[in-house]
Amino acid sequence: MTLGLINANPIVHAKKERVARCEDPHCDDAVDPDIRDPEHPYSLEQLSVLSEESITVDDKLGRILITFTPTIQHCSMATVIGLCLRVKLQECFPPHYKVDIKVSPGSHADEEAVNKQLNDKERVAAALENPNLRQLVDECLYSNEL
Repeated sequence: MTLGLINANPIVHAKKERVARCEDPHCDDAVDPDIRDPEHPYSLEQLSVLSEESITVDDKLGRILITFTPTIQHCSMATVIGLCLRVKLQECFPPHYKVDIKVSPGSHADEEAVNKQLNDKERVAAALENPNLRQLVDECLYSNEL
């Protein structure tokens, strides 16, 4: 954990047991909510930031919509969480899928700005070129701390 946490005492929920809903490797099951939170040693699912219900995959249209809920309205890590989700999706799905990542309506003080940043390809590419930010994203995705 880092010093000066914005949400020092998040509510932690139990992990849900997942049952595969389909055999297709590109169905909803490919998006694993066990991504580590950037500030805490818990998964996004344990913090109720992300759930299976907040992930929609439409294989026919080639579209994915993920809606996540930051733990607090002024969460400075919302864009990092969104970047983690985007990188994970890029690894799990073919490049022709259209991906929309959004914070849940009313869940963040800068909702519009966060949504715009997370869905702008040039901003996402620039953010992922930053070695410190990329390292943080990779730690969240590939951490064994969960």
